[in-house]
Amino acid sequence: MTGTVLWYRQDLRTSDHAALAAACQRGPVTPVFVWHPAGEGGWPLGGAAAWWLDRSLRALDADLARRGSRLVIRIGDPAVELADVARAVGAAEITCSRRYEPSAMVEEERVQSAIEAAGLRFERRGSNLLFDPFEVRSQTGTAYKVFSPFWRACLARPAPGAPLPAPARIPAPAAWPTGTTVDGLALRPRVAWDAGLAATWTPGEAGAHARLEAFVAGPVRTYGDTRDIPSVAGTSALSPHLHFGEVSPRQAWHASLAASAGATPAAAVQVEKFRAELGWREFGAHVLANFPRTSDDPLRPEFRRFPWRTDPAHLRAWQRGRTGYPFVDAGMRQLWHTGWMHNRVRMVVASFLVKHLLMDWMHGARWFWDTLVDADLASNTLGWQWAGGCGADAAPYFRIFNPVTQGEKFDPQGTYVRRWVPELARVPAECLHAPWEASPLALASAGVTLGEDYPRPIVDHVRAREGALAALAAISAKPGRPAPADG
Repeated sequence: MTGTVLWYRQDLRTSDHAALAAACQRGPVTPVFVWHPAGEGGWPLGGAAAWWLDRSLRALDADLARRGSRLVIRIGDPAVELADVARAVGAAEITCSRRYEPSAMVEEERVQSAIEAAGLRFERRGSNLLFDPFEVRSQTGTAYKVFSPFWRACLARPAPGAPLPAPARIPAPAAWPTGTTVDGLALRPRVAWDAGLAATWTPGEAGAHARLEAFVAGPVRTYGDTRDIPSVAGTSALSPHLHFGEVSPRQAWHASLAASAGATPAAAVQVEKFRAELGWREFGAHVLANFPRTSDDPLRPEFRRFPWRTDPAHLRAWQRGRTGYPFVDAGMRQLWHTGWMHNRVRMVVASFLVKHLLMDWMHGARWFWDTLVDADLASNTLGWQWAGGCGADAAPYFRIFNPVTQGEKFDPQGTYVRRWVPELARVPAECLHAPWEASPLALASAGVTLGEDYPRPIVDHVRAREGALAALAAISAKPGRPAPADG
């Protein structure tokens, strides 16, 4: 038996792919993708991510074909399907890139045991991270819960190596095994709701590198100054490409290094801030791998007692961008239309859900999981627990974003809000983020009737803030002592 079966998962590329490069050196390679939703545990693929995966698999198959190969697609248990493919092509080994989500690690171990029991070798090479989350440790040997010391520890380690080139040719097996097609996975939406996604994104390795090249050609040099302005293309928007492994973090790292070479000291600082954002992605993976319960359970156990509210009407208003707070609503509508939301706005809408509406952060995590094209379990968990004050390096729960002042600060002319909340397009900038404070004449001139064209706020900011602080006090009080006064 000769050759290797390459198990593709969240590494849908041909360049900087350690497992693929090593397999090509050993003989014939049979690339395989196994559709096994049950392997994702309690977080099966969301709708927007399924849309992305459909297109990414098609792009990967086309790229493999240009290199003399193809993608074999199977549906079922990976342990069974991979062994069957190996027998069909006479391969002696199955190889894959490591994954660090809790359910993925469990599945890897199970598949390895079954493969080795069948008399085949199983090997892992590389991952979709810069650093192994189990090797970065504090001086006491524990996992980190705070970003800054974690990132310092990462930067003290050997720097990420140079990316590997894609193989010009991938040696093919003598005969290809049977499989289904991408269409057979039924990932495309049954109802055509995806026009906005299609207009916004180009899934696949080529689309990833086009986006990376455009970012490092200019925006990365002003990243620190523009990343918080949602109306400006100041961020990389690489998150879905990184999640699906269409571009590796090493490629993003080294591309940013090249961009800083010869740059002014001020521009170099901006580039360094972008690399720190890659560090936050690493930190999310580190926390989830070392504290696997946190995908469904707060890292800080006292938040299990938090008096969350249940209000389906308020939840629905938040999901659909009908809260009456324009900056929040613009973000939620951008998410619904494009499958993505600017990071500054993500923080504001998350704070609004868990603090203004007192909704459990899991409601937000589940909604983002279904609607984000970059739905990543580690990053999603880290972000929502950060917003809820219950996770690693979290913002204190008493830090409550004011959606009006956030809009005024980061969207002062209302460019972002006018794009995503077009019914307010003619409202003057000075009252756009709080239209209920506008004069009747200003609203009439803008053609807006509150409660009809655009909703009034579903909660009052001041009262919501007081309620959030009271809820925090309730879980902060020591047994036998009265809760502290409202902050």
